[in-house]
Amino acid sequence: MTLITPTRLSDGRELIYFDASDASAALHRDPGAVADTRGLPARGGTGAARFDALTGEWVAVAAHRQSRTHLPPADQCPLCPTTDHNQSEIPAPDYEVVVFENRFSSFGPSLGGLPEAAGWGTTAPAHGRCEVVAFDAAHEGSFGSLTPARARTVVDAWAHRTEALSALEGIRQVFCFENRGEDIGVTLLHPHGQIYAYPFIPPRSAVMAKAARAHYDSVDGRETLLAGMLGAERDSGERMILEGKHFSAYVPFAARWPLEVHLVPHRQVADLAALADDERDELTTIYLDLLGRVDRLYSTPTPYIAAWHQAPLDPILRPASRLHLQLTSPRRAEDKLKFLAGSEAAMGAFINDTTPEQVAANLRAAVARPAASVPTADFRSPAEDTP
Repeated sequence: MTLITPTRLSDGRELIYFDASDASAALHRDPGAVADTRGLPARGGTGAARFDALTGEWVAVAAHRQSRTHLPPADQCPLCPTTDHNQSEIPAPDYEVVVFENRFSSFGPSLGGLPEAAGWGTTAPAHGRCEVVAFDAAHEGSFGSLTPARARTVVDAWAHRTEALSALEGIRQVFCFENRGEDIGVTLLHPHGQIYAYPFIPPRSAVMAKAARAHYDSVDGRETLLAGMLGAERDSGERMILEGKHFSAYVPFAARWPLEVHLVPHRQVADLAALADDERDELTTIYLDLLGRVDRLYSTPTPYIAAWHQAPLDPILRPASRLHLQLTSPRRAEDKLKFLAGSEAAMGAFINDTTPEQVAANLRAAVARPAASVPTADFRSPAEDTP
């Protein structure tokens, strides 16, 4: 069971410790051990959201983020535990998993809804919330470098924050994600992810949710779109990578990116908070397996964006939408990256430099040598079947 201990930083931001051990939780319940003594100035106000009348989309204006920390040396890392020489964002001398409100937040700290009637020149407060998830106390790494036990705690933290943020005033979508690698734009080497609670449904989520709802209505609610796609991928097997009892991973038929994998639950689940304990257990191991395969494709770590797509908080769209991970990387070869240029960046029309079938075959072949500390997972790669 994950133990949860909330507290506050000196400028009023919320910080929450997530611990799997009683000893670690006891430390974080000691006010003296976790007091933030930095005396930070009061938080600034909420930024602005401007309405783009050409697309019907909201754009956040967060100029204060220009001053955020950029690739600090290890002894000045804001996500490492606090020491006598480095008073970081995390006051405790050690921790397992921590979630806290981002000091350089794109949305919030105010909460509320955006105007329903908007047009050219409409500006509103960029309500919402942005949080940082520190996966581990170690200075370098990523989700894929975590132990299974630590990764499982992160899954519980994602689920807890999804449920809590979904209940806040004005929130329409909760998005958990990890950016990995400087090529993606990462500014901190410490293993971490982020959670955005948006006051609107972001454009890509809106497109997917509307397609899902249209399919749901066309079959009188008998099946979600993603359930049908997952079934077709499992039946075909061409693009499958891993299949478990509760989750499967595959390269999608119409992958946009040179490296793209979808990790999908077998059960209709709206978000991470709705996963049962046995589903969270398998998600932890199958996700670590998948990330290991991604990193074994090349001789150096692969940059990626791991995006958890959760059902929007909209009563019409939510029943037709299903939780799933979309893992994407611009890496198209050992020493080549795909850059979004004219067709992709300007027109949103993707041209893939790889075939999904070959990428899936490469990932099936990238089998790990299991470490003694890693439990045997109850899932397989289709290519690992024996006659």
